[in-house]
Amino acid sequence: LGEFVGTTLFCFFAFAGTTVASLPATSVTDSGATATQGAVQPSPNTSSLLYVALSFGFSLAVNIQIFAGVSGGVFNPAISLGLALIGAHTPVRAIILTIAQVLGSIAGAGITSGLLPGPLNVRTTLVAGTSVVRGLFIEMFLTWLVLTVEKSAIGAEAGSTAPVCIGLALFLGELVGVFYTGGSLNPARSIGPDIVIGTFDFYHWIYWLGPAMGACLAVAFWKLIRYVHFE
Repeated sequence: LGEFVGTTLFCFFAFAGTTVASLPATSVTDSGATATQGAVQPSPNTSSLLYVALSFGFSLAVNIQIFAGVSGGVFNPAISLGLALIGAHTPVRAIILTIAQVLGSIAGAGITSGLLPGPLNVRTTLVAGTSVVRGLFIEMFLTWLVLTVEKSAIGAEAGSTAPVCIGLALFLGELVGVFYTGGSLNPARSIGPDIVIGTFDFYHWIYWLGPAMGACLAVAFWKLIRYVHFE
């Protein structure tokens, strides 16, 4: 229940911020929505990208602070997979958390759509010029960054600074990824709006496989660090 509520709140505030950021830049978001049609690559709206990245980073930091002691503050199936791979969670618990996270994302997207006027413009799509393969590896490497920072922050017993460090990692990942892939880094974040809107792109799978690959890479990196006793 804590993971469901936490993911709902995380997605709601992140989606709300994304919706506000996209309002004055309709032409840019329209170009992103038709990324696979070979349109001319649009220029990034840097102020909008910064607003979106801040929305996701702050929303994650705040909700981790609230729910870390309740459900762990995971909010991401890729992180659930990583925790299962290192033995911190059983596979059954990881599956249950993933279901709660997906339902939370759907709820967050639904609340955002119901409360805010206008279309729900928070889907993750590939911008013109970004191939499916590039999008897959962008999602993989950015997810690896966030998960590595999260494991380091928690492993270092950073205490009250851990949520801030993790939020900043997501902020950085979103700054890089939003323009090219929509900056998912989280399968639940992508599938929630798609279900609410009822639209799925043929490359939706990259938002599951990319973060999953990033989680595996982060686990391998963490085990290597432990093996050489480097901190």
